[in-house]
Amino acid sequence: MYRKLIFELSKEGREGHALPKTDVPPRKIETLIPAHLLRGESADLPQLAENEVVRHFVELSVLNHHVDKAFYPLGSCTMKYNPKINEQVAALPGFARLHPDQPQEQAQGALQLMYELQEMLKEITGFSGITLQPAAGAHGELTGLLLIQKYHQMKSRKRTVILVPDSAHGTNPASARLAGFRIQTIRSTAQGLVDLDDLKAKTNEDVAGIMLTNPSTLGIFETQLKEIRALMDGVDALMYMDGANMNALFGIVRPADTGFDLMHLNLHKSFSTPHGGGGPGSGPVAVNDKLKEYLPVPLIVKENDNYCFKYDLPNSIGKVQSFYGNFAIFVRAYTYLRILGKEGLPQVSKHAIVNANYLRAKLRSVYEIPFTGGTMHEFVLSADKQKKRGAKALDIAKRLLDYGVHPPTVYFPLIVKEALMIEPTESESKEMLDRFVQIMLQIDKEIDENLEVVTTAPHNTPVRRLDEAGAVKNLNINYYKR
Repeated sequence: MYRKLIFELSKEGREGHALPKTDVPPRKIETLIPAHLLRGESADLPQLAENEVVRHFVELSVLNHHVDKAFYPLGSCTMKYNPKINEQVAALPGFARLHPDQPQEQAQGALQLMYELQEMLKEITGFSGITLQPAAGAHGELTGLLLIQKYHQMKSRKRTVILVPDSAHGTNPASARLAGFRIQTIRSTAQGLVDLDDLKAKTNEDVAGIMLTNPSTLGIFETQLKEIRALMDGVDALMYMDGANMNALFGIVRPADTGFDLMHLNLHKSFSTPHGGGGPGSGPVAVNDKLKEYLPVPLIVKENDNYCFKYDLPNSIGKVQSFYGNFAIFVRAYTYLRILGKEGLPQVSKHAIVNANYLRAKLRSVYEIPFTGGTMHEFVLSADKQKKRGAKALDIAKRLLDYGVHPPTVYFPLIVKEALMIEPTESESKEMLDRFVQIMLQIDKEIDENLEVVTTAPHNTPVRRLDEAGAVKNLNINYYKR
């Protein structure tokens, strides 16, 4: 269905807002702005009443799927509901209008918030040092890898290899390569754990560290951390934890207590900040005592009753972002943590784990479960059986859109054929989960009874099935199959 542009809705002379009369004496605009900067004719702006503008943009807002509209089970992305009070606090003038170049004495409230957020994150993770600077998870990974690199440089040795499990997020090997390392891939076992024999065979004096996501992208908690730690200690290599799945561990497990040396956190996932459309993000990096002296400058510290920046770190890797990080994201995460408190935060993880296991149990009779390890906050199904009957994982994902549900992550992790990676988060009710189960079972039934309706989906969205290969090759945004 064609929807008009706001310019097409415009009617000459229609007004949406009227300014009050001013008591300031009028002056000709030419006396205020140089003539060469003035328009020769009026700007071609749409003319509509306020209610028409509001209705137009509300209508546009529901064309795309979003977490305020319905279920968003995007595995590994932790698309949880975002409390609106976070937005209200972030919009407070003292935060929203603060300039990063203002003197420290004029920004004590913001510095206090950042300091207290650091301390809360350190307590949650168990680490002794932290930086808030990185702008996203992958940026946090790069920062962590530069810290690992610095650790070995300070010991006058060159380490060239980072070990990465085959179930890792794609950003792990990409970040390691960007930091100048080579990547060695470690196999997974049938339980979805790190293959210790393969790890042992590839652990040597060239290894700088290992990057582990825990729980893994399969939603499985790595139970062999002591053995992995012993292998890394044998060559003085470091253990990095990708904290993308920290939503499963709040108040239950502190990564520092399980043998990790450093990790990044995703404030734009685990701590409820919206992250659709590619941003904004925040990826703080927490470290143990081995790495504190290498953290990016400045650190935010408290001296007597004042909060200030500390630049006196001679062994620092330097700044990794202009200014001090994405401050508005810190405000949202801080608000989220203060509301939940120590008692509420573990409940987040417990509900997320219960929700994931509930869905897994409801769907395993129809969709394959490729790995036998226990499920934490997310799980991976395989649509391989459905593919053999004519419908791929992609077809199932597209058909979900017709039922008003966003698809899960598909074809990841790469070690699962026809992967459907599902993370319900703690935000969803049992009624919503039951609806999702019913839809997934209905789609499986449609494969046998009306295959074409699945393989040509979606049918009820503003745009039909996109030619995704064509979109990659042709940057014309109007290029799609109608």
